[in-house]
Amino acid sequence: MTFEDEHKNVFCNNEYGVLKKVILCEPKYMAIREIINETQKYYNEQEINHQLAVKQHSQFIDALRQCGVEVLLIPAQKTYPEQVFTRDIGFTIGDQVCVSRMARRVRQGEEIELKNRLSHHQMPYLDIREGMIEGGDVMIAGTTVYVGVSSRTNMQAIDYLEEALPEYHIVPIPFQDKYLHLDCVFNILSEGEALFFPQAFEEDTIVMLNEKFKLIEVSEKEQFTLGTNVLSIGNKQVFSLPVNQKVNQRLRNEGYSVMEIDLSEIIKSGGSFRCCTLPILRR
Repeated sequence: MTFEDEHKNVFCNNEYGVLKKVILCEPKYMAIREIINETQKYYNEQEINHQLAVKQHSQFIDALRQCGVEVLLIPAQKTYPEQVFTRDIGFTIGDQVCVSRMARRVRQGEEIELKNRLSHHQMPYLDIREGMIEGGDVMIAGTTVYVGVSSRTNMQAIDYLEEALPEYHIVPIPFQDKYLHLDCVFNILSEGEALFFPQAFEEDTIVMLNEKFKLIEVSEKEQFTLGTNVLSIGNKQVFSLPVNQKVNQRLRNEGYSVMEIDLSEIIKSGGSFRCCTLPILRR
């Protein structure tokens, strides 16, 4: 990172630098209105306890702030039942926040609230205007950006991103649609390590990823409880769910400090720590 980068208000060039600023949204109106993945399908008959969801989310916010992270909140709106998953509505590449183009009607409009918040804080952003793309499919590793090809992100938007950000190498990553977003089956932890769920990928994709990262495998059981969807906040510190004990132990074995926060009510809607956070500034 250059001297100029260190004084920017918006900057992310990886998934694991020291997190300084992040956007979240409280799950006040979280609801399962449209089945989007296997987790939601499983919990569809259970009513979400909004009071508990807000309490768990608040504990997560407190933990982030205790780690020195500035938390910016988007006002929750009744119109948007999945607004808690702020990662999907945008992603930061270098000094540019990119505003997603949401695939499903149930989430369309959330990006307006994000743009209002970014404008309020005088943060520049790029509006994706072609195809469809959601931030859960986007991961940055220096000048390389991995983008999942999914039911929510298509090649039209990936091509648009490539044209808009010519200084970056965009690498499409196909995987099975039923897993919704790339960060439900793959997550970069450091320059050389990543969590992944092998059943979601074709063999040639695994070979390619294995050339770039030491892949820490997540079991089918812990993929279902979003074991890959941890949040790195820098210095090998990660937030992870208490239920994913095998993942957490493997991370500890690799030298990570694992902070366990219960988001069990929120994951009923299909997302965990990475899904709930939109990093704006990493050092």
